[in-house]
Amino acid sequence: MLPSNKIVPYLYITPCILFLGLFVYYPILENFRFSFYEFSAFSPDKVFVGFENFLNLFKDEVFYIALKNNIWYAVISIIFQVFGGLVLAAILEDPVTRFVSSFFRTIFFLPVVISITVIALLFSFVYNPDIGILNGFLSLIGAEEWARAWLGESETAIFAVIAVSQWQSIGYIMMLFIVSIQNIPKELYEAADIDGAGKVRKFISITVPQVREMFFVATLITLTGAFTVFNEPYILTGGGPGNSSEVLGTLLYHSAFFQDQMGYASAIATVILLLTLLVSLVQMKLFRTGKDG
Repeated sequence: MLPSNKIVPYLYITPCILFLGLFVYYPILENFRFSFYEFSAFSPDKVFVGFENFLNLFKDEVFYIALKNNIWYAVISIIFQVFGGLVLAAILEDPVTRFVSSFFRTIFFLPVVISITVIALLFSFVYNPDIGILNGFLSLIGAEEWARAWLGESETAIFAVIAVSQWQSIGYIMMLFIVSIQNIPKELYEAADIDGAGKVRKFISITVPQVREMFFVATLITLTGAFTVFNEPYILTGGGPGNSSEVLGTLLYHSAFFQDQMGYASAIATVILLLTLLVSLVQMKLFRTGKDG
């Protein structure tokens, strides 16, 4: 006997739910449980310590350095990736630039598909204090006093790493906005042209409100990535010099695989999860996505 039509949809989504439960939600719950224990990766013994890992984490100065760097990541990424990506998308979708937009879309999107290892190697040459093209360019324009060891100084290391992320990711956010802009009814722009609106006015009054939902998606992706970033700081600086470019992801990695504090690392992972959930909830409240008005 065939199942009723009401049951059939649930049968289709059951494999997805099972995989999500097994590979996403179960590990999250296990990590949360591990955060209340002190244990080593090389020993099966676990000692229950309650909230001690969290208390030690909130007393750790490096944690606040890492959190501050993640916040810098988030703020700068919103400015350059989201707002910058929206401006680039609007420019490339303008009728004046439409004939070259395909070329520039490829140029801006190309870094997204390049391996982060290759990108890190590339920028290690760019930032090289002796033969790097960045210091070479500064010398060329007579700004030698700005030249420095970008990845080797605590004041500039994290910002040099953040700049790499902006260069790599802005093309992806730009493409999201291009798709959204292409779905805006052309009649709105035609009516604005009849009213004599300029390009800036059309961008502010038509483009920005019409891509509101995509703005939410882009912001969510960007902020989540900013609080879970690991590859760029680990490959370029390893969290150094000192702990100046440490982020929560590298702090977790060092705690787990260098110091063998698996419970402490689980507590860091739990904090990262809570931060990303909090950011997502705040965004949904501010954007009121999916609702009118």
